[in-house]
Amino acid sequence: MRTVGDGVLDIPDRDLILRENCVGDNARTVPSSACHPERSEGSAPAFRVILSEAKDLFPILANSSFVVPPQDDTNHSEFGIPSSELKCLQVDELNVGRGLDRAAERSRPSPTASNAEFLPIVPSAQTESYRNKAQYPVASQKGSAVAGFYRERTHQVVPIDRCRILPQESDDAKACVIRWMEQFHIAPYDETTGRGLIRHIYVRKGFVSGEVLVCIVANGGTLPHEKELIEALKKSIKGLKTVVLSVNHKQGNAVLGDRFISLYGDGYIEDTLCGLRFRLSPRSFYQVNHDQAERLYAAAIEAAQLTGKETVLDLYCGTGTITLCLARHAGKVYGVEIIEQAIADAKENAKRNGIENAELFCADAGQAAARFAADGIRPDVIVIDPPRKGVSKEVIDAMVQMSPSRIVYVSCDPATLARDVKLLTAQGYCVQTAQPFDLFPRTAHVETVVLMSK
Repeated sequence: MRTVGDGVLDIPDRDLILRENCVGDNARTVPSSACHPERSEGSAPAFRVILSEAKDLFPILANSSFVVPPQDDTNHSEFGIPSSELKCLQVDELNVGRGLDRAAERSRPSPTASNAEFLPIVPSAQTESYRNKAQYPVASQKGSAVAGFYRERTHQVVPIDRCRILPQESDDAKACVIRWMEQFHIAPYDETTGRGLIRHIYVRKGFVSGEVLVCIVANGGTLPHEKELIEALKKSIKGLKTVVLSVNHKQGNAVLGDRFISLYGDGYIEDTLCGLRFRLSPRSFYQVNHDQAERLYAAAIEAAQLTGKETVLDLYCGTGTITLCLARHAGKVYGVEIIEQAIADAKENAKRNGIENAELFCADAGQAAARFAADGIRPDVIVIDPPRKGVSKEVIDAMVQMSPSRIVYVSCDPATLARDVKLLTAQGYCVQTAQPFDLFPRTAHVETVVLMSK
């Protein structure tokens, strides 16, 4: 099964993708006329079955025990599996292990993943109200402002009252903003015409501190009835620390704009992770599942095998969460992040935690890696925690040029992880261990820590 929830039939030299099927479904043979080629960058050929075109496709004979009927049609939670069930975790394990095995097999005669240790998935103790960040798109429906989530593969907003994976404060903030919009007749943004004001409602909560940040993403530099909004939020949200306006005039899918204005408070909240205190602004990257992130980072640090003398390079450092955790166990750590506000937060976080052996740079990961390689910096360990799209070939080439003895890859997408592992194995690296973490309960996504060495 793929992370997006499609079933996969493994046949020689290709994958057969069956949309809306699941591990354990029992179905008849799919006619070849229903298969359409599909290929992702760097991946092997796959064929998607378009059910609407497979007119002679036999119905499913028996549904998988993995499937639980959804409570509604909002599609904001892929698996409606009770917290007592761990069957979806087995699907995530299958995705990670199978992807790495196939990537290694296709890169032979390079070192393969066959001898790697695939550790069992680490479940999340909390499966509801765990997500510390919410982004609600806002729209107009039947003359009223609504907020919720996009219907799958569309920009149609499905209004919701309560999302079970978010803390109550997030849904309360969303509801408060919508009431304010209705009371003062403030128009939602219309992405078709480019008119209207409110685009998104962004909420972040510190799970240790209890502090809450509310960010209003708007198609304008000021908010009408700003004081009324702030007073309403203060009354509705326990722990409200700051309210921020993000100005976003651009068309496209980007949620946050480039300019931030603090309307109330300092424009950031604080939280504690792995014993370190972090400042978090709207653009700061911070793992959405706090307790599970601590387990994930502990595994990454253990995989790095640090003795206190090593030089470590963290190429996607965000606000410095992994970087500063590594600094407590290494001789020297370099952190690189492309978002300027995030690297400013990272430097402040290093200062407030008394960490002096970390240098932090605002740069593109590929350019920074190439510069480090050209300058002759030879890290003992490179840690990468890239976005879902994975690592570019330029970054991989620069990492290989620096020739670290170990690479620790923290991945949020098994497909791009497998692609990048294939490129690294072709350069002489071999997977030693891989361990998935259920960082996103009740969804199809999984985080994985992979150790590679020469």
